[in-house]
Amino acid sequence: MISYSPFWNTLEQSNENWYTLTNKYNMSHSTLHRLKHNKDITTRTINDLCRILDCQVQDIMQYFPDDKDQSL
Repeated sequence: MISYSPFWNTLEQSNENWYTLTNKYNMSHSTLHRLKHNKDITTRTINDLCRILDCQVQDIMQYFPDDKDQSL
């Protein structure tokens, strides 16, 4: 399972917030909603967030093994 909890910590420590992400950087409310609920987002969005927040991928998301993951 991918968790976006690191994103919220990174966002809090930055000069950005929900408002600037949506208005200054044109990020959709639905994308932020997806982050909030650990839903899938694109690698392009991850790239954009890393660029905006000047951070690394691990500052946005992390992986946890989960029994609910699909079978391989």
